[in-house]
Amino acid sequence: MDRIRDRVESKHLLISSIKKEISKEIVGQHKLVDALLIGLLSGGHVLIEGVPGLAKTSAVKALASTVQAKFKRIQFTPDLLPADLVGTEVYRPKTGDFVTRKGPLFNNIILADEINRAPSKVQSALLEAMQEKQVTIGDETYLLPDPFLVLATQNPIEQEGTYTLPEAQVDRFMLKVLIDYPDRNQELEILKKSEFEQKQTIEPVISPEQLREMAEIIKEIYVDDKLKEYIVNLVFATREPLKYGMDIGNYVEFGASPRATLFLAQAARVTAFLQGRAYITPQDIKIIAPDVLRHRIILSFEAEAEQITTDQIIKSVFDSVEVP
Repeated sequence: MDRIRDRVESKHLLISSIKKEISKEIVGQHKLVDALLIGLLSGGHVLIEGVPGLAKTSAVKALASTVQAKFKRIQFTPDLLPADLVGTEVYRPKTGDFVTRKGPLFNNIILADEINRAPSKVQSALLEAMQEKQVTIGDETYLLPDPFLVLATQNPIEQEGTYTLPEAQVDRFMLKVLIDYPDRNQELEILKKSEFEQKQTIEPVISPEQLREMAEIIKEIYVDDKLKEYIVNLVFATREPLKYGMDIGNYVEFGASPRATLFLAQAARVTAFLQGRAYITPQDIKIIAPDVLRHRIILSFEAEAEQITTDQIIKSVFDSVEVP
C-alpha cells in the first residue's frame, strides 16, 4: 500500500495541472471535468447530455488541448455517411488501383458533437470503433491509435432531426453525464471573463505515455472484497429489486448489464485516484454510480407514464442496498 500510495501521490500533481489548464476556458462544471478525466484515465467513452450553451463542446476541447494527442471534432448530421467517419477506398485512374483514405476516427480523442443526429449506419460504424478499437474499410481491418477515446454530446430538449441511439451503443459509454446550468456566481464570472479577459491558451501538460503510466497505477488501487460485493449488489438490485426490498419492479424493464459492474469498479478506482488516494471508499462508488448506471437501466412504459426517472430508481437502489 505504501508503494501504491507513493506512486499515486507522484502522479496526482498532473491532475491538478490538467484542471488548472481547463479552468482557463471553463468556469465551474467540476462534475463534467471530473467525468472527462475519468474517461481519459480509464479509456472509457463518455456521453454528455445537457441543454445548449453549457460548455459541453468547450470542455471536451479544453481537455483535449491538455493532452499531447491528436484531437478531432466531428459534427454529426442526418446526412453523415459511415465513410465520413472511418474513411474509404479511392480509385486512382493512373495506376488502376485503390488507395485507402483514413477518416477522422484515426485520432486519439474524438468529439462526437450532437451524436444523436446521425442515422443508424453511422452509429454502427462508430460502435465497432468504440468496442473493438478498430474499423473496417473495404475488406481490410485497421486498428485505431492508442489511446482512443470518444467524448460525445447530445441535446435532450431538441428532438427534431434526431435518432435514438441504439441500446447496444449507449451501453458502450462508460459514463452518461447530465449537466445543469451554472449557479449565479459562476454565471457572473463567465460574463466577466468573456468581456474583460483575453482568451488564454491552454497548454498541453500530459503525454500519452504518462496517461498509460497513470492507467497502470489506477489498476493497482486497492478495492476491498466487501466493496466488490457492494458494487455487485448495486447492479443486481437494478435487475432483482424485490430481493433487496424495493417495490419498483413495474418500473424497470431491464437492469444494468455486467459491463456496469466492471465500469463501476473501474470508475471508482479513478475517482479515488482523483482524490489522491490509493484505495476506494463507499463514497467513491456513490459519487460515480449514477453516471455509470443511468443509461443502463431501461424503464417500462409505466415508469414513463408516471414520469419516473432512472436517477430516482438509482436513489432507491442506494437507499436499499446496505453499505459495508
